[in-house]
Amino acid sequence: MALNTSSPHIIWLKNPLTILANNAEGGLVIEGQKIIELVPQGQHPNHAYSEVMECSDLVILPGLINGHHHFYQTLTRALPQALNKPLFGWLQSLYPVWAGLEPDMLYQATRLALAELLLSGCTSAADHHYLFPEALTEAMDIQAEAAASMGMRMTMTRGSMSLGTDDGGLPPQNTVQQEDIILADSERVIKRYHNAAEGSMMQVALAPCSPFSVTPELMGHSATLAAEHKVMLHTHLAETIDEENFCVQRFGLRTVDYLDSVGWLGPQTWLAHGIHFNTDEIQRLGAAGTGICHCPTSNMMLASGIAPVRELEVAGCPVGLGVDGSASNDGSNMIQEVRQALYLQRLKYGAQVSHFDAYRWATEGSAKMLGRSDIGSLVVGKQADIAFFKLDEMRFSGSHDPLAALLLCGAHQAEHVMVAGRWRVKKGLIEGLDVSPLLQHHGAAAKALAAKISW
Repeated sequence: MALNTSSPHIIWLKNPLTILANNAEGGLVIEGQKIIELVPQGQHPNHAYSEVMECSDLVILPGLINGHHHFYQTLTRALPQALNKPLFGWLQSLYPVWAGLEPDMLYQATRLALAELLLSGCTSAADHHYLFPEALTEAMDIQAEAAASMGMRMTMTRGSMSLGTDDGGLPPQNTVQQEDIILADSERVIKRYHNAAEGSMMQVALAPCSPFSVTPELMGHSATLAAEHKVMLHTHLAETIDEENFCVQRFGLRTVDYLDSVGWLGPQTWLAHGIHFNTDEIQRLGAAGTGICHCPTSNMMLASGIAPVRELEVAGCPVGLGVDGSASNDGSNMIQEVRQALYLQRLKYGAQVSHFDAYRWATEGSAKMLGRSDIGSLVVGKQADIAFFKLDEMRFSGSHDPLAALLLCGAHQAEHVMVAGRWRVKKGLIEGLDVSPLLQHHGAAAKALAAKISW
Protein backbone atom coordinates (compact mmCIF):
# COMPACT_ATOMS: atom_id res chain seq x y z
CA MET A 1 0.00 0.00 0.00
CA ALA A 2 1.31 3.45 -0.89
CA LEU A 3 1.43 5.93 1.99
CA ASN A 4 1.66 9.70 1.96
CA THR A 5 0.89 11.14 5.37
CA SER A 6 1.55 14.72 4.34
CA SER A 7 -1.20 14.77 1.70
CA PRO A 8 -4.97 14.98 2.24
CA HIS A 9 -6.80 11.74 2.95
CA ILE A 10 -7.04 9.71 -0.26
CA ILE A 11 -8.87 6.39 -0.44
CA TRP A 12 -8.72 3.73 -3.15
CA LEU A 13 -11.97 1.82 -3.51
CA LYS A 14 -10.25 -1.23 -4.93
CA ASN A 15 -11.40 -3.84 -7.43
CA PRO A 16 -15.19 -3.81 -7.10
CA LEU A 17 -17.25 -6.84 -8.05
CA THR A 18 -18.67 -4.54 -10.72
CA ILE A 19 -19.05 -0.80 -11.16
CA LEU A 20 -21.39 1.45 -13.14
CA ALA A 21 -18.59 3.46 -14.74
CA ASN A 22 -16.41 3.23 -17.83
CA ASN A 23 -12.88 1.88 -17.57
CA ALA A 24 -12.99 1.70 -13.77
CA GLU A 25 -12.89 -2.03 -13.10
CA GLY A 26 -9.94 -1.43 -10.75
CA GLY A 27 -12.00 1.01 -8.73
CA LEU A 28 -12.07 4.68 -7.81
CA VAL A 29 -9.73 7.03 -5.99
CA ILE A 30 -11.36 9.60 -3.73
CA GLU A 31 -9.74 12.74 -2.32
CA GLY A 32 -11.88 14.89 -0.06
CA GLN A 33 -15.26 15.34 -1.70
CA LYS A 34 -14.24 14.36 -5.22
CA ILE A 35 -13.38 11.45 -7.47
CA ILE A 36 -9.81 12.04 -8.65
CA GLU A 37 -9.07 8.85 -10.59
CA LEU A 38 -10.72 5.88 -12.30
CA VAL A 39 -8.51 2.82 -12.11
CA PRO A 40 -8.55 0.45 -15.12
CA GLN A 41 -8.75 -3.29 -14.62
CA GLY A 42 -5.60 -4.86 -13.20
CA GLN A 43 -3.88 -1.54 -12.55
CA HIS A 44 -2.92 0.51 -9.50
CA PRO A 45 -3.76 4.19 -8.99
CA ASN A 46 -1.41 6.87 -10.23
CA HIS A 47 -2.17 8.87 -7.08
CA ALA A 48 -0.60 8.04 -3.74
CA TYR A 49 -3.31 6.86 -1.38
CA SER A 50 -3.50 6.69 2.40
CA GLU A 51 -6.25 4.08 2.66
CA VAL A 52 -7.48 1.16 0.59
CA MET A 53 -10.90 -0.45 0.82
CA GLU A 54 -11.28 -3.87 -0.76
CA CYS A 55 -14.51 -3.92 -2.76
CA SER A 56 -14.38 -7.34 -4.43
CA ASP A 57 -17.79 -8.29 -3.01
CA LEU A 58 -19.45 -4.92 -3.71
CA VAL A 59 -21.45 -3.49 -6.61
CA ILE A 60 -20.61 0.21 -6.91
CA LEU A 61 -23.11 2.72 -8.32
CA PRO A 62 -23.24 6.49 -8.51
CA GLY A 63 -25.34 7.69 -5.60
CA LEU A 64 -28.99 7.48 -6.63
CA ILE A 65 -30.79 10.83 -7.01
CA ASN A 66 -34.43 11.17 -5.99
CA GLY A 67 -36.00 13.93 -8.07
CA HIS A 68 -39.42 14.22 -6.42
CA HIS A 69 -40.71 13.43 -2.94
CA HIS A 70 -43.01 14.69 -0.18
CA PHE A 71 -41.26 13.84 3.07
CA TYR A 72 -44.18 14.82 5.29
CA GLN A 73 -46.26 12.05 3.77
CA THR A 74 -44.31 9.38 5.66
CA LEU A 75 -46.81 10.19 8.44
CA THR A 76 -49.85 9.08 6.43
CA ARG A 77 -48.86 5.83 4.77
CA ALA A 78 -51.60 3.30 4.07
CA LEU A 79 -54.22 5.53 5.70
CA PRO A 80 -57.51 3.60 5.33
CA GLN A 81 -59.57 6.64 4.34
CA ALA A 82 -57.29 7.35 1.37
CA LEU A 83 -56.95 3.84 -0.05
CA ASN A 84 -58.18 2.74 -3.47
CA LYS A 85 -58.79 6.24 -4.84
CA PRO A 86 -57.42 8.16 -7.84
CA LEU A 87 -55.44 11.36 -7.34
CA PHE A 88 -58.20 13.91 -6.72
CA GLY A 89 -60.16 11.69 -4.32
CA TRP A 90 -56.96 10.64 -2.60
CA LEU A 91 -55.93 14.27 -2.11
CA GLN A 92 -59.35 15.30 -0.82
CA SER A 93 -59.14 12.52 1.78
CA LEU A 94 -55.67 13.58 2.92
CA TYR A 95 -55.72 17.39 2.78
CA PRO A 96 -57.67 17.68 6.09
CA VAL A 97 -55.16 15.37 7.77
CA TRP A 98 -52.12 17.22 6.44
CA ALA A 99 -53.63 20.54 7.58
CA GLY A 100 -52.86 19.38 11.13
CA LEU A 101 -49.09 19.14 10.58
CA GLU A 102 -46.96 20.58 13.38
CA PRO A 103 -43.24 21.47 13.43
CA ASP A 104 -41.95 18.37 15.23
CA MET A 105 -44.09 16.15 13.01
CA LEU A 106 -42.39 17.56 9.91
CA TYR A 107 -38.95 17.27 11.51
CA GLN A 108 -39.47 13.59 12.32
CA ALA A 109 -40.99 12.90 8.90
CA THR A 110 -38.08 14.56 7.11
CA ARG A 111 -35.45 12.68 9.09
CA LEU A 112 -37.21 9.36 8.60
CA ALA A 113 -37.61 9.87 4.84
CA LEU A 114 -33.95 10.84 4.48
CA ALA A 115 -32.90 7.81 6.53
CA GLU A 116 -34.94 5.49 4.31
CA LEU A 117 -33.45 7.05 1.21
CA LEU A 118 -29.88 6.82 2.46
CA LEU A 119 -30.28 3.16 3.30
CA SER A 120 -31.52 2.52 -0.24
CA GLY A 121 -28.42 4.03 -1.87
CA CYS A 122 -29.79 7.53 -2.39
CA THR A 123 -27.35 10.40 -1.84
CA SER A 124 -29.38 13.40 -3.04
CA ALA A 125 -33.09 14.13 -2.83
CA ALA A 126 -35.51 16.83 -3.94
CA ASP A 127 -38.42 17.34 -1.59
CA HIS A 128 -41.59 19.19 -2.59
CA HIS A 129 -43.15 20.70 0.52
CA TYR A 130 -46.21 22.82 -0.22
CA LEU A 131 -48.24 22.73 3.03
CA PHE A 132 -47.90 25.73 5.35
CA PRO A 133 -50.79 25.72 7.84
CA GLU A 134 -50.62 28.34 10.60
CA ALA A 135 -48.66 26.02 12.89
CA LEU A 136 -46.05 25.28 10.20
CA THR A 137 -45.04 28.57 8.60
CA GLU A 138 -41.32 27.79 9.08
CA ALA A 139 -41.42 24.42 7.35
CA MET A 140 -38.36 25.14 5.18
CA ASP A 141 -36.20 25.93 8.19
CA ILE A 142 -37.29 22.68 9.83
CA GLN A 143 -36.41 20.69 6.73
CA ALA A 144 -33.04 22.39 6.33
CA GLU A 145 -32.13 21.52 9.92
CA ALA A 146 -33.21 17.91 9.46
CA ALA A 147 -31.26 17.52 6.20
CA ALA A 148 -28.12 18.95 7.77
CA SER A 149 -28.42 16.47 10.65
CA MET A 150 -28.55 13.55 8.18
CA GLY A 151 -25.61 14.64 6.01
CA MET A 152 -27.50 14.14 2.78
CA ARG A 153 -27.55 16.35 -0.30
CA MET A 154 -30.92 18.04 -0.82
CA THR A 155 -32.83 20.24 -3.23
CA MET A 156 -35.39 21.87 -0.97
CA THR A 157 -38.34 23.21 -2.93
CA ARG A 158 -40.40 25.97 -1.39
CA GLY A 159 -43.81 24.77 -2.50
CA SER A 160 -47.08 26.61 -2.25
CA MET A 161 -50.84 26.43 -2.60
CA SER A 162 -52.93 29.57 -3.08
CA LEU A 163 -56.08 28.38 -4.86
CA GLY A 164 -58.48 26.92 -2.28
CA THR A 165 -61.95 25.49 -2.63
CA ASP A 166 -63.56 28.92 -2.14
CA ASP A 167 -61.92 30.06 -5.39
CA GLY A 168 -62.43 26.89 -7.42
CA GLY A 169 -59.29 25.00 -6.42
CA LEU A 170 -58.96 21.54 -4.90
CA PRO A 171 -57.32 22.12 -1.48
CA PRO A 172 -59.34 23.35 1.52
CA GLN A 173 -58.88 26.97 2.56
CA ASN A 174 -56.98 26.13 5.74
CA THR A 175 -54.14 24.66 3.66
CA VAL A 176 -53.51 27.64 1.34
CA GLN A 177 -51.56 30.88 1.82
CA GLN A 178 -51.85 34.39 0.41
CA GLU A 179 -49.60 34.98 -2.55
CA ASP A 180 -47.67 37.90 -1.08
CA ILE A 181 -46.77 35.74 1.93
CA ILE A 182 -45.68 32.89 -0.35
CA LEU A 183 -43.45 35.09 -2.48
CA ALA A 184 -41.87 36.87 0.49
CA ASP A 185 -41.03 33.59 2.19
CA SER A 186 -39.79 32.10 -1.09
CA GLU A 187 -37.27 34.90 -1.42
CA ARG A 188 -36.26 34.54 2.24
CA VAL A 189 -35.64 30.82 1.83
CA ILE A 190 -33.57 31.30 -1.33
CA LYS A 191 -31.38 33.94 0.31
CA ARG A 192 -30.87 31.91 3.46
CA TYR A 193 -30.38 28.39 2.13
CA HIS A 194 -29.59 28.25 -1.59
CA ASN A 195 -25.98 27.41 -2.40
CA ALA A 196 -25.23 27.32 -6.11
CA ALA A 197 -21.56 26.34 -5.68
CA GLU A 198 -20.09 23.08 -6.93
CA GLY A 199 -20.60 20.37 -4.33
CA SER A 200 -23.46 22.22 -2.67
CA MET A 201 -25.29 20.23 -0.01
CA MET A 202 -28.40 22.43 -0.16
CA GLN A 203 -30.11 24.06 -3.10
CA VAL A 204 -33.52 25.71 -3.28
CA ALA A 205 -36.17 25.68 -6.00
CA LEU A 206 -39.59 27.31 -6.16
CA ALA A 207 -42.47 24.88 -6.50
CA PRO A 208 -46.10 26.02 -6.72
CA CYS A 209 -47.89 22.74 -6.21
CA SER A 210 -50.08 22.18 -9.28
CA PRO A 211 -52.48 23.89 -11.70
CA PHE A 212 -55.43 22.96 -9.48
CA SER A 213 -53.96 24.48 -6.31
CA VAL A 214 -52.28 27.75 -7.38
CA THR A 215 -53.23 30.71 -9.56
CA PRO A 216 -51.58 31.60 -12.87
CA GLU A 217 -50.44 34.84 -11.21
CA LEU A 218 -48.49 32.92 -8.56
CA MET A 219 -46.95 30.72 -11.25
CA GLY A 220 -45.82 33.78 -13.19
CA HIS A 221 -44.49 35.64 -10.18
CA SER A 222 -42.63 32.52 -9.03
CA ALA A 223 -40.99 32.23 -12.45
CA THR A 224 -39.87 35.86 -12.26
CA LEU A 225 -38.47 35.41 -8.75
CA ALA A 226 -36.68 32.19 -9.73
CA ALA A 227 -35.07 33.88 -12.73
CA GLU A 228 -33.95 36.80 -10.57
CA HIS A 229 -32.19 34.47 -8.13
CA LYS A 230 -31.15 31.84 -10.70
CA VAL A 231 -32.93 28.93 -9.06
CA MET A 232 -34.97 26.09 -10.57
CA LEU A 233 -38.75 25.73 -10.84
CA HIS A 234 -40.77 22.63 -10.05
CA THR A 235 -44.42 21.56 -10.11
CA HIS A 236 -46.73 18.62 -10.74
CA LEU A 237 -48.01 18.48 -14.31
CA ALA A 238 -49.95 16.10 -16.55
CA GLU A 239 -50.25 13.50 -13.79
CA THR A 240 -53.89 12.60 -14.52
CA ILE A 241 -56.63 13.18 -17.06
CA ASP A 242 -58.59 14.97 -14.30
CA GLU A 243 -55.80 17.54 -14.09
CA GLU A 244 -55.84 17.98 -17.86
CA ASN A 245 -59.60 18.53 -17.79
CA PHE A 246 -59.25 21.02 -14.91
CA CYS A 247 -56.77 23.11 -16.92
CA VAL A 248 -58.97 23.14 -19.99
CA GLN A 249 -62.10 24.05 -18.03
CA ARG A 250 -60.53 26.72 -15.81
CA PHE A 251 -57.86 28.25 -18.06
CA GLY A 252 -58.96 27.18 -21.53
CA LEU A 253 -55.54 25.59 -22.03
CA ARG A 254 -53.97 22.15 -22.01
CA THR A 255 -51.22 21.66 -19.46
CA VAL A 256 -48.22 22.48 -21.67
CA ASP A 257 -49.95 25.56 -23.11
CA TYR A 258 -50.66 26.63 -19.53
CA LEU A 259 -47.01 26.06 -18.59
CA ASP A 260 -45.91 28.21 -21.52
CA SER A 261 -48.43 30.95 -20.69
CA VAL A 262 -46.95 31.48 -17.21
CA GLY A 263 -43.31 31.55 -18.36
CA TRP A 264 -42.27 28.10 -17.17
CA LEU A 265 -41.44 26.30 -20.41
CA GLY A 266 -37.66 25.99 -20.37
CA PRO A 267 -34.59 24.24 -18.90
CA GLN A 268 -35.13 25.99 -15.56
CA THR A 269 -38.15 23.73 -14.94
CA TRP A 270 -38.62 20.10 -14.01
CA LEU A 271 -42.06 18.50 -13.80
CA ALA A 272 -43.27 15.64 -11.63
CA HIS A 273 -45.05 12.80 -13.48
CA GLY A 274 -45.46 14.10 -17.06
CA ILE A 275 -47.78 11.32 -18.18
CA HIS A 276 -50.52 12.82 -20.33
CA PHE A 277 -48.72 14.74 -23.07
CA ASN A 278 -49.55 14.45 -26.76
CA THR A 279 -46.88 14.20 -29.47
CA ASP A 280 -46.71 17.93 -30.14
CA GLU A 281 -46.41 18.71 -26.43
CA ILE A 282 -43.57 16.23 -26.02
CA GLN A 283 -41.68 17.91 -28.85
CA ARG A 284 -42.22 21.36 -27.30
CA LEU A 285 -41.03 20.16 -23.89
CA GLY A 286 -37.96 18.56 -25.44
CA ALA A 287 -37.08 21.62 -27.50
CA ALA A 288 -37.33 23.71 -24.32
CA GLY A 289 -35.16 21.28 -22.34
CA THR A 290 -37.78 20.94 -19.61
CA GLY A 291 -37.11 18.02 -17.26
CA ILE A 292 -39.52 15.23 -16.37
CA CYS A 293 -39.40 13.21 -13.15
CA HIS A 294 -40.84 9.74 -13.66
CA CYS A 295 -42.60 8.41 -10.52
CA PRO A 296 -43.54 4.82 -11.39
CA THR A 297 -44.75 3.43 -8.06
CA SER A 298 -46.99 6.40 -7.32
CA ASN A 299 -48.35 6.34 -10.86
CA MET A 300 -49.28 2.69 -10.41
CA MET A 301 -50.71 3.13 -6.92
CA LEU A 302 -53.02 5.98 -8.00
CA ALA A 303 -53.66 4.41 -11.43
CA SER A 304 -52.51 7.63 -13.10
CA GLY A 305 -50.87 6.13 -16.19
CA ILE A 306 -47.39 5.47 -17.61
CA ALA A 307 -45.05 8.33 -18.51
CA PRO A 308 -43.82 8.26 -22.15
CA VAL A 309 -40.20 8.22 -21.04
CA ARG A 310 -38.64 7.13 -24.32
CA GLU A 311 -40.40 9.79 -26.40
CA LEU A 312 -39.53 12.46 -23.84
CA GLU A 313 -35.83 11.53 -23.84
CA VAL A 314 -35.65 11.38 -27.64
CA ALA A 315 -37.29 14.81 -27.83
CA GLY A 316 -34.61 16.26 -25.56
CA CYS A 317 -36.14 16.24 -22.07
CA PRO A 318 -33.86 15.31 -19.19
CA VAL A 319 -35.69 12.38 -17.54
CA GLY A 320 -35.08 11.53 -13.92
CA LEU A 321 -36.65 9.33 -11.29
CA GLY A 322 -38.50 10.01 -8.05
CA VAL A 323 -40.18 7.94 -5.38
CA ASP A 324 -42.90 10.62 -4.94
CA GLY A 325 -44.71 10.97 -1.64
CA SER A 326 -44.65 8.24 0.95
CA ALA A 327 -48.44 8.19 1.00
CA SER A 328 -48.68 7.26 -2.67
CA ASN A 329 -45.76 4.85 -2.83
CA ASP A 330 -45.87 4.06 0.24
CA GLY A 331 -42.14 3.94 0.77
CA SER A 332 -38.95 5.95 0.27
CA ASN A 333 -36.75 3.25 -1.25
CA MET A 334 -34.80 4.52 -4.24
CA ILE A 335 -33.22 1.27 -5.43
CA GLN A 336 -36.68 -0.30 -5.45
CA GLU A 337 -37.95 2.66 -7.48
CA VAL A 338 -35.28 1.98 -10.10
CA ARG A 339 -36.60 -1.58 -10.39
CA GLN A 340 -40.20 -0.35 -10.67
CA ALA A 341 -39.21 2.08 -13.41
CA LEU A 342 -37.54 -0.70 -15.38
CA TYR A 343 -40.57 -2.96 -15.24
CA LEU A 344 -43.25 -0.30 -15.79
CA GLN A 345 -41.47 1.03 -18.86
CA ARG A 346 -41.14 -2.50 -20.23
CA LEU A 347 -44.93 -2.69 -20.19
CA LYS A 348 -44.97 0.36 -22.46
CA TYR A 349 -41.95 -0.24 -24.70
CA GLY A 350 -41.09 -3.92 -24.45
CA ALA A 351 -38.28 -6.04 -23.08
CA GLN A 352 -35.58 -3.99 -24.83
CA VAL A 353 -35.78 -1.44 -21.99
CA SER A 354 -32.67 -2.41 -20.01
CA HIS A 355 -31.41 -2.06 -16.48
CA PHE A 356 -28.93 0.48 -17.84
CA ASP A 357 -31.84 2.70 -18.89
CA ALA A 358 -33.29 2.56 -15.38
CA TYR A 359 -29.92 3.31 -13.78
CA ARG A 360 -29.49 6.28 -16.14
CA TRP A 361 -32.82 7.81 -15.07
CA ALA A 362 -31.89 7.50 -11.39
CA THR A 363 -28.40 8.99 -11.76
CA GLU A 364 -27.36 11.10 -14.77
CA GLY A 365 -30.95 11.84 -15.75
CA SER A 366 -31.99 13.05 -12.31
CA ALA A 367 -28.85 15.17 -11.97
CA LYS A 368 -29.41 16.90 -15.30
CA MET A 369 -33.10 17.36 -14.52
CA LEU A 370 -32.17 19.14 -11.27
CA GLY A 371 -29.68 21.37 -13.07
CA ARG A 372 -26.60 19.79 -11.49
CA SER A 373 -23.41 18.85 -13.34
CA ASP A 374 -21.36 17.86 -10.29
CA ILE A 375 -23.23 14.66 -9.36
CA GLY A 376 -24.89 11.72 -11.11
CA SER A 377 -21.96 9.72 -12.47
CA LEU A 378 -18.65 8.20 -11.41
CA VAL A 379 -16.35 10.48 -13.38
CA VAL A 380 -13.13 12.27 -12.45
CA GLY A 381 -13.99 15.66 -10.98
CA LYS A 382 -17.50 14.71 -9.87
CA GLN A 383 -18.58 14.60 -6.26
CA ALA A 384 -17.88 11.35 -4.41
CA ASP A 385 -21.53 10.36 -3.99
CA ILE A 386 -21.40 6.56 -4.12
CA ALA A 387 -23.66 3.63 -3.25
CA PHE A 388 -22.26 0.16 -2.48
CA PHE A 389 -24.41 -2.98 -2.55
CA LYS A 390 -23.73 -6.58 -1.58
CA LEU A 391 -25.22 -9.59 -3.31
CA ASP A 392 -25.03 -11.93 -0.34
CA GLU A 393 -28.74 -12.37 0.41
CA MET A 394 -30.79 -15.40 -0.60
CA ARG A 395 -32.55 -13.34 -3.27
CA PHE A 396 -29.28 -13.03 -5.22
CA SER A 397 -28.13 -16.63 -5.03
CA GLY A 398 -27.62 -18.05 -8.51
CA SER A 399 -27.38 -14.65 -10.22
CA HIS A 400 -24.70 -14.05 -12.85
CA ASP A 401 -24.67 -10.41 -13.99
CA PRO A 402 -24.21 -8.30 -10.83
CA LEU A 403 -25.55 -5.01 -12.22
CA ALA A 404 -28.62 -6.70 -13.63
CA ALA A 405 -29.10 -8.83 -10.52
CA LEU A 406 -29.20 -5.78 -8.28
CA LEU A 407 -32.48 -4.76 -9.92
CA LEU A 408 -33.91 -8.01 -11.22
CA CYS A 409 -33.44 -9.84 -7.92
CA GLY A 410 -34.82 -6.93 -5.94
CA ALA A 411 -32.14 -5.19 -3.85
CA HIS A 412 -33.62 -3.31 -0.92
CA GLN A 413 -30.71 -1.86 1.02
CA ALA A 414 -27.22 -0.55 0.43
CA GLU A 415 -24.25 -1.89 2.37
CA HIS A 416 -22.38 1.44 2.39
CA VAL A 417 -23.17 4.96 1.18
CA MET A 418 -20.78 7.86 0.71
CA VAL A 419 -21.95 11.48 0.28
CA ALA A 420 -19.40 14.13 -0.68
CA GLY A 421 -16.63 11.74 0.32
CA ARG A 422 -18.06 11.12 3.80
CA TRP A 423 -19.39 7.77 4.95
CA ARG A 424 -23.07 8.12 5.77
CA VAL A 425 -23.91 4.39 5.79
CA LYS A 426 -21.47 1.68 6.87
CA LYS A 427 -22.43 -1.99 6.98
CA GLY A 428 -26.11 -1.13 6.59
CA LEU A 429 -26.19 1.38 9.46
CA ILE A 430 -26.47 5.15 9.20
CA GLU A 431 -23.49 6.81 10.82
CA GLY A 432 -24.45 8.70 13.97
CA LEU A 433 -28.15 7.77 13.89
CA ASP A 434 -29.94 5.78 16.58
CA VAL A 435 -32.90 4.43 14.63
CA SER A 436 -35.01 3.28 17.59
CA PRO A 437 -35.81 6.76 18.98
CA LEU A 438 -36.48 8.03 15.46
CA LEU A 439 -39.01 5.26 14.85
CA GLN A 440 -40.62 5.88 18.22
CA HIS A 441 -40.98 9.64 17.71
CA HIS A 442 -42.08 9.29 14.09
CA GLY A 443 -44.69 6.64 14.91
CA ALA A 444 -46.10 8.77 17.73
CA ALA A 445 -46.28 11.78 15.40
CA ALA A 446 -48.16 9.76 12.78
CA LYS A 447 -50.72 8.61 15.35
CA ALA A 448 -51.15 12.11 16.75
CA LEU A 449 -51.69 13.57 13.29
CA ALA A 450 -54.31 11.01 12.28
CA ALA A 451 -56.08 11.40 15.65
CA LYS A 452 -56.82 15.06 14.89
CA ILE A 453 -59.43 14.03 12.33
CA SER A 454 -62.86 12.67 13.17
CA TRP A 455 -63.78 10.55 10.16
